[in-house]
Amino acid sequence: HTLAAMRLAPATKQSGVVNTAWETRRIGLSKQTLMPMRAAILRGKSAQVRMEVETTEASAPLGVGVVGCGRIGIVHMDTIRRCPLAKVVSIGGSSNADNLKTIAEKYGVDHYSTDSAEVIAHPDVQAVWICSPSQYHAEQIRQAAELGKDIFCEKPVATNLEETIEAVAFAREKGVRLFVALQRRFDPNFLRVKRAIESGEIGTPVQVKLTSRDPAPPPLKYVKGGGGIFKDMAIHDLDMSRFLMGAEPEEVFAIGSCHIDKSIETLEGPEAFDTATVVVKYPEGRTAMIDVCRQATYGYDQRAEALGTKAMVMTDNMYPNTARTFTAEYVGMADLPYDFFMSRYIEAYEAETLAFIEAIKAQKDAPITGEDGIVALAMAIACGISAEERRWVKVSEVLNASAPEASPSNGKSFMKLVKSGFGLREA
Repeated sequence: HTLAAMRLAPATKQSGVVNTAWETRRIGLSKQTLMPMRAAILRGKSAQVRMEVETTEASAPLGVGVVGCGRIGIVHMDTIRRCPLAKVVSIGGSSNADNLKTIAEKYGVDHYSTDSAEVIAHPDVQAVWICSPSQYHAEQIRQAAELGKDIFCEKPVATNLEETIEAVAFAREKGVRLFVALQRRFDPNFLRVKRAIESGEIGTPVQVKLTSRDPAPPPLKYVKGGGGIFKDMAIHDLDMSRFLMGAEPEEVFAIGSCHIDKSIETLEGPEAFDTATVVVKYPEGRTAMIDVCRQATYGYDQRAEALGTKAMVMTDNMYPNTARTFTAEYVGMADLPYDFFMSRYIEAYEAETLAFIEAIKAQKDAPITGEDGIVALAMAIACGISAEERRWVKVSEVLNASAPEASPSNGKSFMKLVKSGFGLREA
């Protein structure tokens, strides 16, 4: 994967090269890219991962269409606005035309439409950012792929595994890139843990621990129909466990309960849980332990730990600053942790954006593929089954249940998973 992260900085001019507002170092991006750029993970005193992007006057920004202008859509529009390599040229998908007009004016976007298909088909749109509600993702992926446009899709790819496999396969068949936005893979803290594992710094990873806690529970209307805590929350941690272990998951055991918002207890399946614990078993008996909760009164909590045969590496929770207060009654951090993912993962959002644009320019596959999205969703579904049936569930059991039988294109995508070591039957 192309690993990149950024930090905003004033534009400067050095040795005749314009260093844009994204300050960088190198990590070996493709020399074939049409937009010359260089980037690298900073291994100095700062814990920040920084980037530098070099542009030329001849470079034309990638035309982006954003479908879905809710909370996450705005996050991505803010990110793209800071990126010299892309420009939002069309937005839409909302039923509120007045709201779309306000957003378009704020971000300087010339075209907007309540019809997402019109945004996707806009002639100036080269790549589509799908930030709409999950139930629309699969169809919008098909629309964009049919027109030969690369796709950046918020998780999940679809609301069920069958639709997910079909959408991923269709994008493959049409030869377009499908990037699944599991942005934590680009976070500097998680990347440092990954580097400690890949470099052999901690030896062979034996145990991984991940903590993910939201500051407050979402409203009932968000939870209902959202797929439950494993699909809409823990899916990031499940994917991160796979990313850090560098291996395919074998089986999971999950426990779910409700302690925070009793109004969701009447919902079906994992939607009735606001607290959960998951054990993921990897080859050779290695394990990942994940705990998630929809409320942490002290703020957004994101931590990782990896124990290896030679050492351990771990990350602390992130704060807006490092200031500490010392009084007769209290010694500790002056402020609470980041309030939520929109502020906590700013660098990761910027990094994934740049990595995907680089993949498009260099004609490479997406840094996080549709197949990665399939596995993450399969893990989440396995957790839901495990919590309800109180048993270990093999990931291959879930994937086999969704194996395509009719579509040759689906079969091709599914075969990529068969060859990945899941021990699946060949469809």
